[in-house]
Order: sequence, then structure tokens, then C-alpha cells
Amino acid sequence: MTPDALLDGIAAGLADLGVTDGKMFGKRALLADGKAFACLRGDRLAFRLGAGTPEHAAALGHAGAELFDPSGKGRPFKDWVALPIDQSDRWAGLAHTALAHLRG
Repeated sequence: MTPDALLDGIAAGLADLGVTDGKMFGKRALLADGKAFACLRGDRLAFRLGAGTPEHAAALGHAGAELFDPSGKGRPFKDWVALPIDQSDRWAGLAHTALAHLRG
């Protein structure tokens, strides 16, 4: 399955919670209350989990995880963790976690 198709499924699963598909820095993103909490860049989906939270630390512990660098120029966002497509079985759960973090 492609990253876009996986994101479509996650978006559909969160639609009843007011989540919409949008853009962040020209990339596909999931939005709630007008704010992005997940963003697709290539074959990685990034989640805004909040630096220093247990969820952020746990996400960074997954194979291939890294801080999200939307520009690709070595300036990662400290609150965001990106997971590669080979960790896509975790994407939906992390999207729920990121949404909960956003709505605090």
C-alpha cells in the first residue's frame, strides 16, 4: 500500500473526530481545529507528539524513527517524530496520540 493510501485510511478513521486532510509546507497533513498534527513527507509520516513527552520518547524508539525535518535541510522540528513506511502499522495509533496531544 502507498503512503498516500495509508494516510487516506487514517484520515477516514479520524473524520468523525473532526479531522480533515490538508497541507503543511506543501505536504499532505492531517488537521484538527485548523492545526496540523500529522504530516506526510515521502514515505514517512510525522506526528506532533510534544518534545519531552513519554509518547515522543517512545515513538523515537521505533526502528527508523527520527525527528521530522520538513525542509530536509537539517533543521528538524523538536516536537515532531517521523516514522518510515515499514513502521506504518504504528501510524494510526500515533495519529490518535498526536490528536489527543493537540487537543490536550
